[in-house]
Amino acid sequence: MNGLIKLELARALRNKKFLFFSVLYPSVIYLIFSSSAGTNAKVDSTGLTVATYLMVSMASFGALTAVLMGNSERIAKERESGWVRQLRLTSLPGRGYVLAKTASAAVVSLPSIVVVFLVAAAIKDVRLDAWQWLALTGVIWAGSLVFAALGVAIGYSATGDAVRPITMIVYFGLSILGGLWMPSTTFPQILQDIAKWLPTHAYAALGRAIEQSQAPSATDVAVLAVYFVLFAGGAAWLYRKDTLKA
Repeated sequence: MNGLIKLELARALRNKKFLFFSVLYPSVIYLIFSSSAGTNAKVDSTGLTVATYLMVSMASFGALTAVLMGNSERIAKERESGWVRQLRLTSLPGRGYVLAKTASAAVVSLPSIVVVFLVAAAIKDVRLDAWQWLALTGVIWAGSLVFAALGVAIGYSATGDAVRPITMIVYFGLSILGGLWMPSTTFPQILQDIAKWLPTHAYAALGRAIEQSQAPSATDVAVLAVYFVLFAGGAAWLYRKDTLKA
């Protein structure tokens, strides 16, 4: 399985388009959005400056891009091309393919988080304690596994032609409604009520709690845990279903 993980990493690192959208694109969006507000402008009810608030949003968005987009499309297309079927004829363990995809996506997601943090610190003068930087990196990186599981589920549920529009709808829907592109407090009340139950909203909320030196909300942790169980369970069921069809 280690050989397959190395292969997946090499393929991801050679894909310049994927690297741009997963590593550099979130930082570009961060600079655009954070520059639209004054240096000392703060987000209502958080006490955080716009630059600090959006830093977690865009780091989360970058990790989401890497694990969701990276997994869903590749898995669907490789199933369709017969690559997955060929791998089943080798000594690779049954779940090795899925684990290799998830591991490679997780590795690529880390630079997307770190680059946003570097840009925020160097250009927007965001300052946090050392423990906060480390905790933010760990929480956002670990939380991305929720969306890696979702990517696997989509990859096993859609065909090669259908996977991209499905992934894009899910990707932008979760990003925008979850408050990653703008504070959910600016939404109409009905959208705010929806947003607080979305995994992306809870995902970013964990990071913002760290920025405020607060303990994460039990509700946010529970929401992410429930979604992880649902996504991982769905991915496992679809994987077994696909295996039986082969």
